[in-house]
Amino acid sequence: MSATRRLVILGATGTVGVQTLRILEQAESPLEVVALSAHDRAEELASLAGALGSVSTYLTSDLDQHDALLDFLRQGDYELCLNAVVGAAGLPYSEATLAAGCDLALANKESLVLAGELLTRLARATGAAILPVDSEHAAIHQCLLGADPTAIRRLYLTASGGALRDLPIRELAEVSPERALDHPNWEMGPRITIDSATMMNKALEVIEACHLFHVPAEQVQVLVHRQSVIHSMVEFVDGSMLAQMGPPDMAFPILYALHYPERRPAPLQGFDPALFSTLTLEEIDPERYPALALGFEAVRRGGVAGAVLNAADEVAVEAFLAGDLRFLEITELCASVLRSIPEDFPAHTMDDVLAADTWARAQAREALSALQA
Repeated sequence: MSATRRLVILGATGTVGVQTLRILEQAESPLEVVALSAHDRAEELASLAGALGSVSTYLTSDLDQHDALLDFLRQGDYELCLNAVVGAAGLPYSEATLAAGCDLALANKESLVLAGELLTRLARATGAAILPVDSEHAAIHQCLLGADPTAIRRLYLTASGGALRDLPIRELAEVSPERALDHPNWEMGPRITIDSATMMNKALEVIEACHLFHVPAEQVQVLVHRQSVIHSMVEFVDGSMLAQMGPPDMAFPILYALHYPERRPAPLQGFDPALFSTLTLEEIDPERYPALALGFEAVRRGGVAGAVLNAADEVAVEAFLAGDLRFLEITELCASVLRSIPEDFPAHTMDDVLAADTWARAQAREALSALQA
């Protein structure tokens, strides 16, 4: 790997961005950070930039800087961009990176959920690579190295089950935000932690996997794996299984994506006998996790269904955290919006996707108002 490979980190002040900078230092990485962005944490961004020396910074809450960042990304004066922006706001940066023919380390799963077909087509056209940073898709990416895509029988995404996995189903209706935020394995942001409890995160990951690995929904299955050690598995047509395993630490998929195809030495401890001593896998209970089926439904519907489901979930989770929606109503609201997509809703361009996102948010807020009436 070239010592001059240049890296851009978007969402640098967030959890993934800060961890990335720490990993680069620990691994004595040859990557050179040339630009950082944050939404509105100006002081934190300046502090990170100051520690690195000469880097460009962009505060994207400022429209002029947002536009300047897009211009910078389109010019392609870098080799790799880590997109760790939260939510649908990350999509334009993913598009700009791939359009420039630069590799995209993608921690912003919404990009593929919203516009997976468009982005993967763009990557093929420009020769850019999409390198998944989330643990499940990074695991599958590793299991498929050197494999013939036609040899895949099934992809298995693993799920911790979230904070409510052992709560009696009859008690889910009255769950508080505080209870749903108490994840047993991972420390994550509030939206993804709630999504883990509903399993909407896996619904979105199913959409992401189908786009990334070019498989139909029928070849994807989700399993509950409480220990979060088996990050995902691949079954091949001859019945052979490959799994990627490791401690529940985002440092591993970040390190992998940043330096792919190289395996970079790092002070990360992968194997721990105590951690690996008991590993369990369970089939999904559809009564406990009805949200999961919406991901498969969105894949089969195609078009803007992923964008609509993601937008509805963002609105629903925000309302739940604010105390304006019950836990079980998150999935009900999302299902209602998903199933109200007009049959003729266009899905040919990024503008179409963004229009669907806007439409779905309005539909979700209208449905929320009806529930509160």
